[in-house]
Amino acid sequence: MKTDKLRKYFLNFFKDKQHKVFASDSLVPLDATVLFTSAGMNQFKPYFLGEKRDLKRAVSCQKCLRTGDLEKVGRTPYHHTFFEMLGNFSFGDYFKKEAIEYAWEFLTGILNIKKGNIWVSVYEDDAESYEVWYKHINIPKDKIVKFGAEDNFWPSNAPEDGPDGPCGPCSEIFFDRGKDKGCGRKECNPSCSCGRFVEIWNLVFTQFNRSGKNNLKPLPQKNIDTGMGLERMAAVLQGKYSNFEIDIFAPLILYIKEIIGVKNTTSATVSLLNAIADHSRAVTFAISDGVFPSNEERGYVIRKLIRKALWGGYSLGYKNAFVYKLVDKCAKLMGDTYSNILKEKDKISDTIRAEEERFISTLSGAKSQFHLILEESKSSGRNTIDGKTAFKLYDTYGLPLELTKTMASENGLKVDEDGFYSMLKLQKESSRKQSMFSDTIFTKEDYTLDKKSVFSGYNDITKSTIISALIKDKKEVTILESGDAGAVILAYTPFYPESGGQLADKGIIRTKDGEFIVSDVQKSNEAIVHIGKVSKGSITLTNCDALVDAKRRHALMRAHTATHLLQAALRNILGEHITQQGSLVDEDRLHFDFSHFSALSPREIKLVEEKVNYFILRSDNVAKKEISFDEAQKEGALAFFKDKYKDRVRVVFISGYSKELCGGTHIDNTAEIGSFLILNEFSVSSGIRRIEAVTGNEAIRKSLFYKDEIKNLSWFLKTKEENIIESVKKMGESIKSYKNKIDNLEKNILSYEIKEITENSIVFNENNIFIHYFEDKNYTQLLYAADIIRSKFDNAVIFLNSINNKRNIFILAVTDKTSRIFNVSKFIVQYKESLGLKGGGKGSVAQGVLLNSPSKKDIENALKTYLNEGNK
Repeated sequence: MKTDKLRKYFLNFFKDKQHKVFASDSLVPLDATVLFTSAGMNQFKPYFLGEKRDLKRAVSCQKCLRTGDLEKVGRTPYHHTFFEMLGNFSFGDYFKKEAIEYAWEFLTGILNIKKGNIWVSVYEDDAESYEVWYKHINIPKDKIVKFGAEDNFWPSNAPEDGPDGPCGPCSEIFFDRGKDKGCGRKECNPSCSCGRFVEIWNLVFTQFNRSGKNNLKPLPQKNIDTGMGLERMAAVLQGKYSNFEIDIFAPLILYIKEIIGVKNTTSATVSLLNAIADHSRAVTFAISDGVFPSNEERGYVIRKLIRKALWGGYSLGYKNAFVYKLVDKCAKLMGDTYSNILKEKDKISDTIRAEEERFISTLSGAKSQFHLILEESKSSGRNTIDGKTAFKLYDTYGLPLELTKTMASENGLKVDEDGFYSMLKLQKESSRKQSMFSDTIFTKEDYTLDKKSVFSGYNDITKSTIISALIKDKKEVTILESGDAGAVILAYTPFYPESGGQLADKGIIRTKDGEFIVSDVQKSNEAIVHIGKVSKGSITLTNCDALVDAKRRHALMRAHTATHLLQAALRNILGEHITQQGSLVDEDRLHFDFSHFSALSPREIKLVEEKVNYFILRSDNVAKKEISFDEAQKEGALAFFKDKYKDRVRVVFISGYSKELCGGTHIDNTAEIGSFLILNEFSVSSGIRRIEAVTGNEAIRKSLFYKDEIKNLSWFLKTKEENIIESVKKMGESIKSYKNKIDNLEKNILSYEIKEITENSIVFNENNIFIHYFEDKNYTQLLYAADIIRSKFDNAVIFLNSINNKRNIFILAVTDKTSRIFNVSKFIVQYKESLGLKGGGKGSVAQGVLLNSPSKKDIENALKTYLNEGNK
C-alpha cells in the first residue's frame, strides 16, 4: 500500500467514527515552550488541559520534527528528524475499550494485517487494558506482554519521576515480522531489540493527575492520545525492513546517489544516504513553515541539518552544494499532500543553496585551522581537543561542534564537550552583561509587584486615575520628593509600556502637589511601571492626571503601522516565505527583521518602498479588533511565532492586505503616515535580513537631505544630476587604471629585489634556502615573490617577511619536490614557541604573523634542522 493511500485511509476511517479531521499544524507551533511540533497532540493541548471543551473527537496526520536522536538518524531503520504522525484523539469522550477496538478494526479490517502478526504490550498495573485485549479482542495471552512504567507509561516513568500533571498508562501495538527475522530465540517478544518486532501504534490513556511521587489521582476528564508513525506503518505494509526503502524515500535516495555519483554502497554509505534524505526533507518542510537557517533556536537546528547533509556529501567525496537540488524531488514526492512545498520550492531551494555556499566557504578556512590543531595535538601526544580550542573553531571559524567531533573522530581524537559548553556559557553571560544598562533605576527583576494596572491608551492619551504605588531604591514608599528618581504605578494608565518592539510612551504624571516626568514605561507581571523623576513638588498616593506626550505617541504609531505595511509589501513582492523575526518601533523610525535567503536588489528595495507608499496614498482605514485566538487564525492573521498568545488577542486589519496579531498602538488611517523611506537593507545573521526605514517628518527630512547631497555631488563632479552615476563609474575606472599601473611598477621594483635574493641562496642538503626581510609588503606581494623564486628552482625553501600595517607578516613556501620532506604546517606548529610563528596553510604554502622578532640566522637554523629531520 502506497504511503499516500495509508494516510487517506487512516483519516477517512476515523472521520467515519465521528472524528473531526484536522490538517497538520505548522512545524512551528504558536507555543513559546517548544521549538518544533513534535507530536500529533501538540495542537490539541487546550483540549487535553480542559481549557477548551467544544471538541470531543479529532484525527490528524501531523508533520513532526525531533532532533533528540539525531546521531541515530540514517543508522537505524526507523529514526527520523522529520516524520508524519497519524493520531486519533478523544477529549472526555471514549476511552480504553473504544480506542483499542478502533485500532484493532483499522489494522485488521482496513489494512488487512493478519491477526497472528499482532502483539501488544500493556502497563503492568493496567488490568482494564489487559482485559479488553484478552477477553474482548481475543488476543492470546502469550501475545500480551506487561511492562513497567518506563516503557508503558506516559510520560515515561511518570509515577516515580514526574513531572506533575496529566499522565497515564499506554498500550503499544507491535507487528511481528516473523521468527526468521530476529534472534531466533523461543522466548523472543517485543522487549527484544533484535528487530523482529516493530512498534506500529501507541495508545495513551490519560487518566491520572500526578501530584508528587507515586501520588496519582483520577482525572475528571479522561483522554485518548494515540500515535502511529506513518513511515513505519508504510514500511510494514510495503514489506520493507527500513523506512528508507518505502515509496516516499527510495526515489529521493536514488536521486542523491545520481547527484553524488555513488556506485558501490557499503553500510556506512547507506547510513549517510539515509541521513541526507531525512535531513533534506526536514529542512524543506521547516523552511516552508517559515524557519530559516540562523544561529539561534529553530534556525540553528535547520542550519545544523543542512550542514550535516552537506557534510554527508563531503564524506562521500562530493565537494559541491547539492542539498538544494533535493527540494524539487521532495516537492514531487510530497506535494500532493503538502501543496505549500510545491508553491515555495524555488524559495526553499534558494535558501538552502545560500546556506550551503556559506558553509562551503566557512569549511575551507575552518578545515585549515583544524589541521593545524590536529598536527599540534598529535605532536604533543594529546588525544583530546580541549573545549577552548573547539569553541574557537565554532566562534571564530564557524565550525559547528558536531562537525568538529566528526572530524576529530575520523582522526582518532575526542573533543572536550563540557569545556566547549563552559566557554559557550561564558560568552553568553558576557554578552548579557554588556547589554545591560548600569543606570537602570527599575527592572522587573529588581522588585516583585503584586499591583495591577489597566491599560487605557488605545483610546486615550490622557487619564484621570489613582497612584496605587510608588517605588524608590527598589522599595515601596509613600512619597517621592522633588529630584527623586523612582517609579509610579497607576490603577489605570494611558502610557504604553515597551512591548512587541514598540518603545514606551513618555510624558507627565501630575498631581495637585507635584509633577513626575515619565522617561520609560515597562511591564512587571500585571503592573505597568512608569519610570522617571519628580520634576517639582512631591508625589504621593493620590489622584492624578496621566498625560502622554502626544507628538511622540503619534510618531510611534506612524512607524508601527508602517511596519505592518512593510511586511505586507515584502510578502507581496518577495513571497509568502517572508516572516517577521524581530522589530523596533521608535519615533518615525523603525527596523524590521525578516527571513530571506539573499540581499534585496536595488530594484526590489525600490518596489517595496513604492508599494508601502502606495498603501499610504490609498488612505485605508486601520481597524483594530479583539477576538479569540482561534478566530484570528481562521482570519489568516500573521503571528510572530516567538510570542505566546492568550485566548483573546488584538488583531490589526488594514484593508485586505494586512492582518496581524498586535498589541501595539496604531494610527486610524494609512494616510496619517505621510511618507515612507527605506534607509538601509542588510544582513543581521544568516538567513535574516533587516530593513531600516523612516516615516512622517523623518522621511521628509531625510528626503530633503538626500536632495541636497545630490546637488552637492552634481556640483563637485561638474555634471548634471541625472549623470552622476555615469561620472562616478568613469572616475572608478580611472582609479582602477592608475592602481594597475602602480601595481605593475611595484612588481617591477619587486623583480629587482627577487633577482638579488636568488643570487644569494643558502644551499643545504641539496635544497636552496631563501630568507629575506622586505619593507612594507603585503601578503599578495610576498606570495608573488615566493612564486617567482619557486619557478626558478626544483628544490627550495623560501621564508619571506615584512612589516605591513604594523603587523609582522611572513610567507613560508616550498617547491613541489621539497614538499615531500618539508611540511609547512608542521614546521609552524613545531617552531610556534621558539620563533613566535602564528599561522597556517595547506600544501606547499603557509602564511601568518611573527609574534617574536627572530633574526635571519634563527630562521636559517630552524629551516636547516627541519630539513635534516625530513631527510631521516
